[in-house]
Amino acid sequence: MKIEADSNDITEHRHDGKPRPYLCTVCDKQFAKKRYLTEHKQTHNVDKVYSCTQCEKRFATQDSLRKHMNVHSSKYKCTESGNCFSSNRNLTVHRQSHSGEKPFECTVCSKRFNKSGNLVTHSRIHSGEKPHKCPECDKTFSQSGHLNRHMRVHTGDKPYKCSLCDKRFSRSGSLQGHKHYVHGNRRPYDCRYCEKQFKGSKELKHHVYIHTGAKPYSCRHCSDCFRQIGQLKTHLLKSHNEGTWFTCHICQKKFSEKSDFKAHLLCHEGVKPYVCSECSKSFFTESDMKRHQLKHSDFKQFCCGSCGKYFKYKCTVKRHFSRCSVKLGYKPIF
Repeated sequence: MKIEADSNDITEHRHDGKPRPYLCTVCDKQFAKKRYLTEHKQTHNVDKVYSCTQCEKRFATQDSLRKHMNVHSSKYKCTESGNCFSSNRNLTVHRQSHSGEKPFECTVCSKRFNKSGNLVTHSRIHSGEKPHKCPECDKTFSQSGHLNRHMRVHTGDKPYKCSLCDKRFSRSGSLQGHKHYVHGNRRPYDCRYCEKQFKGSKELKHHVYIHTGAKPYSCRHCSDCFRQIGQLKTHLLKSHNEGTWFTCHICQKKFSEKSDFKAHLLCHEGVKPYVCSECSKSFFTESDMKRHQLKHSDFKQFCCGSCGKYFKYKCTVKRHFSRCSVKLGYKPIF
């Protein structure tokens, strides 16, 4: 644990002007006195037994939970953005984003930051330092938050649960996006080539590739190009043996995608966890269930890149696009 710093490393606190030379290498927090750092280190060595009843987030101490509850009670709420914070200090820091105040400057590239911790993290871009190491696979990270999210790959922990459908997520941002786009039913992204709308910018970007025929992901071993990064990863694994296969221990069948591997294991167990809300028919995978649910609705989500006509199923629009492109003199891009 690094607890000392050179005089050049001492960062002035943004509120009281006190130097804080004692740095926690787990979460990058800085302290004015060594005993404060010692007390803080204990929070990383205990189980998080105090759970929030609103979002199921867990904390090591009751005081941490009490501060977190201020977020739900809106005690410290920004009047400009509506964001809520656990303390007045965090709210004050947030307000700097509206005022544009950035008192901390990088001595290498002169980039400025509103938080001293952000400057510490940024400085590792220049030094290449990655002090946070995964105990499972020895992978290193420059930020403790990145390590914490990475650990969920090994533990399978998904602490963020949607209150509307009980679906769980490993990141809070994924949960917020899920609520906003899935339950909010908003499609703010419009395609400039047709009238189709999308919930996310990534969905729109991949859709535009259908119109333009662009394949931005190229293989570094051969001349093959792909429209999606997942297609490139599968190609690297199957054609160039670069990556990791997921092998079924029962039938030895191999899979390039972890999601397909998990769905295959359910076939051996006979478990069909995805149930149609309309007819109660069950399925092994969520994609199979969503495909089935199209039978119960008139929603057509797949658009022909040539004529703009919509279809329920991807396989149908592929066949139509091939015929439509030939008529219009275009080369099929599927």
